[in-house]
Amino acid sequence: MQPTVVEPDVAQSRKFRKAIEPPKKWTSTAARIAFVAVTQPQAIALRAGSAEMTYAALLRASSALAGELVELGIGADTAVGVCLPRSFAHVVAFLGVLQAGAAILPIDPAWPRARIGAVLEDAGASVVITTRGLAHELSAAHRTVLTRDPTELPSAAVPQPAQAMIADPEQLAYVIYTSGSTGAPKGVEITRRNLANLVDWHIGAFAVGPSDRTSCVAGLSFDAVIWELMPALAAGATVHLAPEEARTSAGELQRWLIEQQITVAFVPTPLAETLIAGDWPDTALRLLLTGGDTLHVWPRSDLPFTVVNNYGPSECAVVATSGIVAAGPRDGLPTIGKPIARCEIHILDEEGDPVPPGEIGEIHIGGENVGRGYRNPPASAAEKFVTLRVRGAAHPQRLYRSGDLGRWTAEGEIEFHGRSDTQLKVRGYRVEPDEVSAVLNRHPLVAQSAVVARGQGAERRLVAYVVPREQTVPRAGELRDFLAAALPAYMVPERLVRMAAIPLTSNGKLDRNALPAPMPANALPDVPFREPAAGAEARIATMVEELLGIQGVGVDDNFFLLGGHSLLGTQLVLRLREAFGAELKLKDLFDAQTVGQLACKVVLEVTRLVMSMDEDEIRKRLA
Repeated sequence: MQPTVVEPDVAQSRKFRKAIEPPKKWTSTAARIAFVAVTQPQAIALRAGSAEMTYAALLRASSALAGELVELGIGADTAVGVCLPRSFAHVVAFLGVLQAGAAILPIDPAWPRARIGAVLEDAGASVVITTRGLAHELSAAHRTVLTRDPTELPSAAVPQPAQAMIADPEQLAYVIYTSGSTGAPKGVEITRRNLANLVDWHIGAFAVGPSDRTSCVAGLSFDAVIWELMPALAAGATVHLAPEEARTSAGELQRWLIEQQITVAFVPTPLAETLIAGDWPDTALRLLLTGGDTLHVWPRSDLPFTVVNNYGPSECAVVATSGIVAAGPRDGLPTIGKPIARCEIHILDEEGDPVPPGEIGEIHIGGENVGRGYRNPPASAAEKFVTLRVRGAAHPQRLYRSGDLGRWTAEGEIEFHGRSDTQLKVRGYRVEPDEVSAVLNRHPLVAQSAVVARGQGAERRLVAYVVPREQTVPRAGELRDFLAAALPAYMVPERLVRMAAIPLTSNGKLDRNALPAPMPANALPDVPFREPAAGAEARIATMVEELLGIQGVGVDDNFFLLGGHSLLGTQLVLRLREAFGAELKLKDLFDAQTVGQLACKVVLEVTRLVMSMDEDEIRKRLA
């Protein structure tokens, strides 16, 4: 439970107000948020459940923390670890670090301790803000640990102007760690100018203001959490901190968004795909922002809100392109939109020249959102941040080579065509797995899917992981036929695996390492549908449907391939005994796994039982 904080008016000293006086263009996000706190001190900045914190309280608490950090010698370009659960204390820590002139180093407390330690060491973080429970584990001889209890009342100290109010825009705002190709995480350095550009674009593009209620659902180590917090607070909106159960379940998230009357929400792509394909009652939601992975589905025409697809690597301050997704269905994938304000996109060939219109090339990003670089540059850093004189440009430009492929549309938007290093070669053909998944997701029985390649060399084959819509059982053959109608044969997966949900990383992206190997036990049924005959087949099919919570079970459907297991199998055997009087065992179900086979076994068992009875026993049974 978060505390409800009631604070007296924020100090109105002339010195403090002068420090946050609005310039023609904000370059300090911390000062912009402080200005909101001074001009609307009693407005609600944060809400978690029934608890809330005013802007006055947020500024007091963050200023007090900034003072502590400055006393510890924390200053420009120093990374300060923030390892706290989603809470008021977490947001206070982010803002306090910015006010101290330092760089936020977001760390998820759920990370393995070894990874947390490695990130703190690599970033050179001499201070980490965490819970009392983690303090001992994160302490080190050269590191100061500041503890915060997320349920405690924040300090009511009078705020003083911190150096961040006049900080150099080229100083760091945050350092975000992403997975590196070597297996070790790498720290991306984002400046205050980069962050200010993101904040300014977001507020203007989405008309965010004090009347808005925005969400905070992104992973705590994902740069999207900074995107969720900073623009909303700089605009004077109320940020609602999502409970954990709402972050991993589309159904729970939808209920929470509706209950909290959220108007602007960011949702990672895999969850967003489920939300925009589902039914919605009346809602205050006006904008659903998504990003972080390839969007495979088009919004329904009856959605009560607008869907905006966003793209951007961590090296470029979260968002580089953005665009409204029109209602579908349509051919292909939704685009990733157009470059955001003060950002440039160049799609170049291997020689560094712009590709002809309609052709695919590598996305290069320039402009005010391109970060400084890496904290401890890996050997590949020089290949990622490059200075090029693009044909037609007056001067050389500093660009980030994204490694992503794209092409311009006639409307000036960008089609995303996957990673240059993850596109697949299957049987000699180049395959974009997201294209296969996009077509698969258009099937009416498919809620979500992911496509990968498994195996090596000549044995490399496409595998589709499919989440069926509720109470449906798509047939593998049916899905292959559906894909074959839109794609060449080499792009049709040979194996289709049934999944309850697509596994995600803590950042909300597809977790390819968590996808199971295809096996008979997890395969989608691969037989044509045959209606159960009246009698034993129909009754058994109904039992299976009730136990598994699905519909449309046919004669040739395998109980275990439909999602059954030993515990449910035991319940099915008990129901068969009650319904038919057949003395079956669980072993019989393993021997006769389809509805038709099980019906034959039941009939044989009942026949054997009847043949063993005398006339008196038969009369008693019939009575």
